[in-house]
Amino acid sequence: MFKQRVVFVHGAGTFGAAAWPRQHGMALSYDALFLRRHGFDAVAEPLESSFAEDTAIILRSLADDGRGAAGGHVVAHAQGAIAAMMAAVERPDLVFSLTLVEPACLSLTAELPATAAHISLMQPLFDVRQQLGDEDFQREFVRRVFATDLQQSATTEEKRSARRLRLQAPSWEAPLHIVPGVPTLVLTGGWEPLYEEIAGYLRETGALHRVAAGGHRPHDSLDGDRAIRQFISQVSRSQPARAS
Repeated sequence: MFKQRVVFVHGAGTFGAAAWPRQHGMALSYDALFLRRHGFDAVAEPLESSFAEDTAIILRSLADDGRGAAGGHVVAHAQGAIAAMMAAVERPDLVFSLTLVEPACLSLTAELPATAAHISLMQPLFDVRQQLGDEDFQREFVRRVFATDLQQSATTEEKRSARRLRLQAPSWEAPLHIVPGVPTLVLTGGWEPLYEEIAGYLRETGALHRVAAGGHRPHDSLDGDRAIRQFISQVSRSQPARAS
């Protein structure tokens, strides 16, 4: 039986299937791929992030790789939403729908109040990130974004995670200035004005916006997971020709 593909794109933290625990069961109904963005690997050393490389990874995952059809649905979280939108702009024929969870698409809203304030707060930190150690950068990043202190990294993976975070390019520098004309759901946690502002911008361009509990990870909640599944199911039913 043919299954439509659903590609999951993680943010700056956990990656692969570990970033989507609530969505694992979608593999029963869809051809689910849990991607790893450029520079994210369990063994290899972290690399500088690349919007272009991430976009290429997504587009390759949507190609006809022997399954009999090309294209699929893309679900992306935080920084992963940038490349998801870039892929949809470049190849709208391959992206059946976009689900953007707390999307870090700051270059779209850079001149709006909450985004401008965030950039003003974070730009000085990114300006000196090459002079800071991984854990120093991570500690200051968490303090500025979440207003809390972070314990020192203890395990090898925690230290790798700190390095990956420091190697992420500022999301407001992404070459993202066009909203793709594909069905889009924006899912936010309702906790941070920055993401609500981005969601509002995308809603004005035609996206559907839903709010679910869970802070920066609303897709981990029952309501958030349900919203994702219902949206993809509805789009699939409205585009029968693409599923055959």
